[in-house]
Amino acid sequence: MDVMLRLSGVSHAYVGPAGALLAVDGLNLDVATGEFVSLVGPSGCGKTTILNLMAGLIRPSRGRVEIAGEAVTGPDPRIGYMLQQDYLFPWRNIRDNALIGFEIAGERSPEAERRIDRLLAEFGLAGTARRYPHELSGGMRQRAALVRTLAREPEVLLLDEPFSSLDLLIRLQLEDLVWETVRRRGVTAVLVTHDLEEAAAMSDRVVILEASPGRIRSVLDVPASIRTRLPSEARWDPDFGPLFQRLRSLIREPEGGNAGHAG
Repeated sequence: MDVMLRLSGVSHAYVGPAGALLAVDGLNLDVATGEFVSLVGPSGCGKTTILNLMAGLIRPSRGRVEIAGEAVTGPDPRIGYMLQQDYLFPWRNIRDNALIGFEIAGERSPEAERRIDRLLAEFGLAGTARRYPHELSGGMRQRAALVRTLAREPEVLLLDEPFSSLDLLIRLQLEDLVWETVRRRGVTAVLVTHDLEEAAAMSDRVVILEASPGRIRSVLDVPASIRTRLPSEARWDPDFGPLFQRLRSLIREPEGGNAGHAG
């Protein structure tokens, strides 16, 4: 197994006026090249902190984060990060928003523009290239954000609840789109979500985290009959119900709390 992402003994504490708060503690996790992994857990378990550590946006207090065997010491062009909010610049049209990564890197060129045009067409946005974010629906804006994230062909895609603000039908459509994109391109993906059905339907493995400080409680392998189908179709698989119930039982806090939310 080729490991794309590795967390080795990773802990992270936030320090503030009231002292230090340990967010995640002693994480050991390997994510294989081309694998799709979801992180779920109760509120405050550090899911977003883990993504930020993987992205190089913060440095671990202890331990090591690696991409393809190299230490992550800061933002890396091999890593794309898609958030819940699309963060499109309202004064730029969709095409120019998608090109922002090339501009920041000083790499805007005719070839970069052609690549963006191909991606916009691939994701059903060719007709919106000259429109502005306020002219698009939430689902179309998230498609544009995905184009921007994929523009420079990252090897790793980090997803922090990118569908949570969308209506159910649009959410299911985007789940399928992201899943197909990841599989087709052989990208390694890590998804943070509070939606247990989404985690079970999209992933190869689901990592269940304990409450603060975040520690890995369990890892569930998703049956092949589910992980080889589109997320919208996987929910109808006979193995899906038992997987979901197992996941739901594991994510409950010891005190008997409900299934976790984002953390």
